[in-house]
Amino acid sequence: MNELQLREQMVTLASSMFMRGYSSGGAGNMSTRLPEGGFLVTPTNSSFGSLDPATLSKLDAQGQWVSGEKPSKESLMHLAFYRQRADIGGIVHLHSTSLTALSCLPDLDPQDCLPPITPYFVMRTGKLPLIRYLRPGHPGLADEVAKLAPDHNAMLLANHGPVIGGTTLREATFNAEELEDTARIWFMIRPHGMNTLNDEQVSELKTRFSVNTAPPAP
Repeated sequence: MNELQLREQMVTLASSMFMRGYSSGGAGNMSTRLPEGGFLVTPTNSSFGSLDPATLSKLDAQGQWVSGEKPSKESLMHLAFYRQRADIGGIVHLHSTSLTALSCLPDLDPQDCLPPITPYFVMRTGKLPLIRYLRPGHPGLADEVAKLAPDHNAMLLANHGPVIGGTTLREATFNAEELEDTARIWFMIRPHGMNTLNDEQVSELKTRFSVNTAPPAP
């Protein structure tokens, strides 16, 4: 896809997520790699429901703002993710209800905040590690994302929300939606107990679908 098509795609995907309640107000941000190098990022304080393709923030290959409206203050963690993963072409950060609620719970396993309750959680996410709380836009968030990105497609920011990558922005969006739905299902069934996938089943999925085996960025 060329830059114009990627601009249109970002607006379409963001609007769809907004209309279905995955993002509200000015919450969340998303980004995509450009074919000639550089990135498109949603502007600061923008709403997923009213983005303009012409005013999306454009960054060069070094992450410097070159055109469009001022980029999201959280673009640093997007850039950190991209720099660790050559295969990541799009990133979505949400304040979606179920995952944000999950991020506020005590006693989460920092290595994996959700059990393997569905095959698509394993196939799209693998594991969901927790990043300690840092204020939105804090430079330290980029450092924490960079540590986890080589081995994870998604991370959960404590008391904040998820960061999810994909080979394209479309795939990152699908991954984000699947992850939010997994958290919602987990909250629904948690009081009743649950059957999770066993180690053999998880291993089969990871092998068959090459989960978290992507090459690092050069």
